[in-house]
Amino acid sequence: MRTIVIALACTIAINAQLIAQNAGKASFPDGSPISSWFTTVQKVNLAQLGKSYVITDFGVKSDSTLVQTSAIQKAIDLAAQKGGGVIVIPKGTFMSGALFFKPKTHLHVVEGAVLKGSNNIADYPKLPSRMEGQSLDYFAALVNAYQVDGFTISGKGTIDGNGLRFWEAFWARRKENPNCTNLEVSRPRLVFIWRCNNVQVQDVKLHNAGFWTSHYYQCQNVKVLNAHIYSPYKPVKAPSTDAIDLDACSNVLIKGCYMSVNDDAIALKGGKGPWADRVPSNGANTNIIIEDCEFGFCHSALTCGSEAIHNRNILMRNCHVSEASRVLWLKMRPDTPQLYEYITLENIRGQAHSLLYVKPWTQFFDLQGRPDVPLSYSDHVRLKNIELTCDTFFDVAISDHDKLSNFTFENFVVESKNAAIDKTVVDGFTLRNVKVNHKIVE
Repeated sequence: MRTIVIALACTIAINAQLIAQNAGKASFPDGSPISSWFTTVQKVNLAQLGKSYVITDFGVKSDSTLVQTSAIQKAIDLAAQKGGGVIVIPKGTFMSGALFFKPKTHLHVVEGAVLKGSNNIADYPKLPSRMEGQSLDYFAALVNAYQVDGFTISGKGTIDGNGLRFWEAFWARRKENPNCTNLEVSRPRLVFIWRCNNVQVQDVKLHNAGFWTSHYYQCQNVKVLNAHIYSPYKPVKAPSTDAIDLDACSNVLIKGCYMSVNDDAIALKGGKGPWADRVPSNGANTNIIIEDCEFGFCHSALTCGSEAIHNRNILMRNCHVSEASRVLWLKMRPDTPQLYEYITLENIRGQAHSLLYVKPWTQFFDLQGRPDVPLSYSDHVRLKNIELTCDTFFDVAISDHDKLSNFTFENFVVESKNAAIDKTVVDGFTLRNVKVNHKIVE
């Protein structure tokens, strides 16, 4: 009888543990439930997108040296006029300037096809836009979608920004003036999606962006699935080619992607400046899940900032990192009020220079006459199940204007050249089974 009771007790304990684990998997870092939308990862089928408009059927020539923006745009406009459809880029290389997708239109790039961006900035008109946490006039991207709900980019082909000329111009300007800003050299983004809901980007290769690779602004319900995002860091560095910039977005799933760029892989943005939290065009990023991704060379796998006012419920899990300068970077901008809260990284493996990097970001600091320095907060940050080789696992140095609280490190197996940790910089620091260089850190 005693054996049965013990067995029953063990079964109850195991079941309770499994329930707890499942509950944890089904919750965002703040405990709110993860909806089934995040677990539905069905790919969009070409046939679902409506009538196909193969660009070569509408006057676009198979000539990789010819800029054919107008002809491709006419196919997009015709599809929109006829109730919608999918613009198909067939095998071959087709060069274009800025393209603007309309409601009920989509883009499909077949395997072996390349939609290549012109390297002449004149092919990208200046329009009301959003860059680096500011609403301003800026150059259109190669692929643009404004208020196109349900917009889809699909196919196993390549959207290539042809960015070399823009990169070289940037570095030439930076050599002339080491303090030049990113916006001083005219460069287009690869993809810009603004105020679009229910967006899906799948399977496509996004390569060689002139500036940011893909920028999502004020969007809800975005899925980026199995994309391959790449811009080089040698022999010519591709400056500021962030793989994915989320700017005041909610409900985003980034799954199964490969990212290797010469800047941050995933950057969470939303506004900058001493009164940024009062500006209607700024906003928070909420409910972001990044999973099953591979990170190659990048300045950081996941970055909060440098233009961000509020990021909440950010979950990065089951990812592998190699050649990253940092795994998690919290940019504490001293001229901007910031709140980074409920951020969890779990089941992260690989190699990086730093695991956690938290320091003031003072580049282009400007209080714009504000007499006091706004405070920045990072709260409820949790790193769990980490297996990493790095140079510095705890790279944290904050100012009097930065407040860190409720950090948890759990289940670490880390090899680090610098094993030092200063727990006093965090108000409420919990360490559980944190092993660095074969020693438990307490």
